[in-house]
Amino acid sequence: MTHDALAALRGVPSLVWRAGQERRLLMIARWVTLENAVVLEHGCGVGMYSAQIRQRYTPHVEAFDIEAERVQEARTATPHALVAAAEMLPYRSNSFDTVITQDVLEHVADDQRSAQEIVRVLKPGGRAFVLVPNRWYPFETHGHYWRGHYHFGNTPLINYLPDSLRNRLAPHVRAYTAQGLRRLFEQTSVSVITHHRVYGGYDNIVARFGTAGRALRSTLQAMEGSFLDTWGLAHVLVIEKDR
Repeated sequence: MTHDALAALRGVPSLVWRAGQERRLLMIARWVTLENAVVLEHGCGVGMYSAQIRQRYTPHVEAFDIEAERVQEARTATPHALVAAAEMLPYRSNSFDTVITQDVLEHVADDQRSAQEIVRVLKPGGRAFVLVPNRWYPFETHGHYWRGHYHFGNTPLINYLPDSLRNRLAPHVRAYTAQGLRRLFEQTSVSVITHHRVYGGYDNIVARFGTAGRALRSTLQAMEGSFLDTWGLAHVLVIEKDR
């Protein structure tokens, strides 16, 4: 499979640790238990977050991804990483204190079944940190198809189109409204701890534009928690499994 084809199907995992990843990890640590917890990274890519969590918080980290080559790389830092599909997790029920899934559900074949599996493997009282693309972000960050060819990169306004048109241009990836995301967990026994939207780390923009890029990043991130995060990059949903 070519790099572009793989990017279209699965996205591009974090390959380096920069300010955006650091901010994301601190965000995770705010909302879920990491210290000495039994943690599952749900869709681990090459294991960047698993490695950091093992180094900083707990040795009890499991991880999986559907791509065997990525899992092989992840195993250098997370030995128990497995090749698995999100719709059928190879873990016992009630196994994890914390499940972390970032930029995964939008790519799976069955997102509702995958959501049910997240809840199944959580211990009662355990939490999941769920991050998925926001439908109202002005750019589709996963690229698009046009006349049978895939074009990688940010594409403006695709997600504002009606589903019939949007899904022809971006059939390879989902973007969620707030209601659409919560609907995935409606048939599960969970409570919502928080649901809000966040902007990105924009590390590439900062690297390219320096001070101006940092000013843009600070301005956008300052909008979080206000109505202006309606157009944020991603939803953050934290759920807790009922006891």
